[in-house]
Amino acid sequence: MLTSLPPSILRLTATASAILFVLLYASTTVSATDHIVGANRGWNLGINYTLWANNHTFYVGDLISFRYQKTQYNVYEVNQTGYDNCTTEGAVGNWSSGKDFIPLNKAKRYYFICGTGGCFSGMKVSVLVHPLPSPPHSSLAAEHSSDTSASSAVYGGGVEVIGAVLRMFVVAIWCGSGWI
Repeated sequence: MLTSLPPSILRLTATASAILFVLLYASTTVSATDHIVGANRGWNLGINYTLWANNHTFYVGDLISFRYQKTQYNVYEVNQTGYDNCTTEGAVGNWSSGKDFIPLNKAKRYYFICGTGGCFSGMKVSVLVHPLPSPPHSSLAAEHSSDTSASSAVYGGGVEVIGAVLRMFVVAIWCGSGWI
């Protein structure tokens, strides 16, 4: 049935489909942050990891990465007691690849230490992971629930943008525009 349509309409339909796919994909993707412990200095002695952690905001779904010489150091996830006392007893996880990517899947405080003795020299870090922020809610949306532009401003307009793009293509098809 589509083969009986003029080529310009077929191109327009294909273009509309591609743009719609890109808009839907872009509006649903969430990017996680990879927090590299110690930044370019990595997981090593002589770094203030408390200061490093305080300069980052961690959210559920982010990663925390440890980069180090695997023959010298490692990483253990421990509880607060293990963190405070530099002990690995009862550790929740341990890594030793030298390039460890650890997902932060829960909103809670995580504790990581070096289990080869580096913890006693400051190789330990504690990070507080926050839940993902909720979409913004505003009284502006309630006051202007019938006003599409107001809801677009409040909610980012993902659905409204898609609707506007589709309306534009329908008008172009209806009017027989040759702009595509």
